Amino acid sequence: MKLKLLFFLSILSFTAFAQTDKKLTAKLQDAVKGFNGQVGIFVQNLKTGKTAEINPDTLFPTASMIKVSIQCGVMDKIEKGELAYNQKLVYRDSLLYPGEDILGSFKDKDTIELSKVVLLMITMSDNTASTWLQKIVTGEYINQWLEQNGFKVMRVNSRVKGREQIRAKYGWGVSTPREMCRIFTMIRNGEAVSPAASERMYRDLVRIYWDDKALSQIPPYVQAASKQGAVDEAKSETVLVNAPHGDYVFSIMTNNNKDQRWVPDNEAYKLIQKVSALLWHYYEPKSTWKPADGIAKYMLNE
Repeated sequence: MKLKLLFFLSILSFTAFAQTDKKLTAKLQDAVKGFNGQVGIFVQNLKTGKTAEINPDTLFPTASMIKVSIQCGVMDKIEKGELAYNQKLVYRDSLLYPGEDILGSFKDKDTIELSKVVLLMITMSDNTASTWLQKIVTGEYINQWLEQNGFKVMRVNSRVKGREQIRAKYGWGVSTPREMCRIFTMIRNGEAVSPAASERMYRDLVRIYWDDKALSQIPPYVQAASKQGAVDEAKSETVLVNAPHGDYVFSIMTNNNKDQRWVPDNEAYKLIQKVSALLWHYYEPKSTWKPADGIAKYMLNE
């Protein structure tokens, strides 16, 4: 009963009772001016409930951010006893997702714990790990979990029968900035699958390797859960910051970007950094922190 009440309240916090922060909205609108592509932003101060929005309910490709929903599907199977967190999995060469993934360097018949595969999927965004876990849980199961938990549009598209057309348009997954923030908030509040499963997921989400975009604009001593997603034409990030004066969550999603370069000064990457810095200093106005001089050479994670 308590979990159902918390779930109900979490939905309300993203709808009728959320007040618009007009000052922050204006700052965000100014920040995105001139961006050569489509952009959507949702921000919520989880202490006050106030929000700032730009196209918050527009559909965007999630790219790797959809892996958070795969994580939830895995944990739901563990909660039901259908999988074990530390069970051994046998890797096969047929699972390889072309690229530079850590798991993709395994040899046929090597073994690895399920927990480590989940960790690689979230922290390193390992695609071989992610497609393997999706195969184990199934995209249909993940989408059913999303629907049952009130997500109207966030879905896995790839390898899911009947979603071929929307996959052609949005790729692996689709969501909105608002719903990306909502799944992070559910995990933060212990409302995703179970309090214990949420706690385990949150621990993984605060251990992200790809910290050179939004996370680079938040002090390294402040905990932040995040997931990034990027393909040529769409680069996005969702972050929940455990800030000193209260948690806040934001998702910035882009699509149809003119700048499709995979370089540190890509226009979408710079916008993500700009918005993250803006939000940090907005919510923590007395903070004098800024990225250290010379840090750029230590942030070349690609």
